[in-house]
Order: sequence, then C-alpha cells, then structure tokens
Amino acid sequence: ITGSLLSRAADVTLKERRRLVLMLRETPLHLGHLRSMVAVTEAGAIVSPPVPAFYARPASIDEMVDHSVGRVLDLFGIESGAVRRWNPGNDTPA
Repeated sequence: ITGSLLSRAADVTLKERRRLVLMLRETPLHLGHLRSMVAVTEAGAIVSPPVPAFYARPASIDEMVDHSVGRVLDLFGIESGAVRRWNPGNDTPA
C-alpha cells in the first residue's frame, strides 16, 4: 500500500531490489508492528531498530545515537567512523 510519497519510495526501492533499511522507533511493539516487520523483511527490507549497544560502553547519549546511525550506515557500505570495531581476543571494543 503506497498512500504517501515515503511509502511509495520504499515500495519502488524494494521493487528495484535496492537496499531498504527501516529504523523503527515506536515501542512497545504490538502484533501489527511485528507482522509488518516480518512482511517488509520478507519483501527484502532490513529492519534495524535503534537499540543502544551498551557493549560499546557509550559515555553519552550522543555516543549511543552515533553508534546506531553508524551501524545503519554500515548496512549501506558507508564508513562513518562512528562505530568502534570489536577487537578479537579482547573483551572491549577497539
């Protein structure tokens, strides 16, 4: 259903097999939200809620936001420098 310019753009993105990433912000989620997320995932979208990554040990809300945005940019192959990479063999991010 494409009742708005935004939903039409998302529909065309999926139709053309391009990457569509949705950052959902509403919580708590009800069954309709979950079914919609399953449907868009089955259609080829990526659902990436902006969930804080506490393992990165953020020092501020800004760092949490930057990390979420950096993770989404990673999905598009864009290096932002906002995500601290995991250092194998160490219990802390690099």
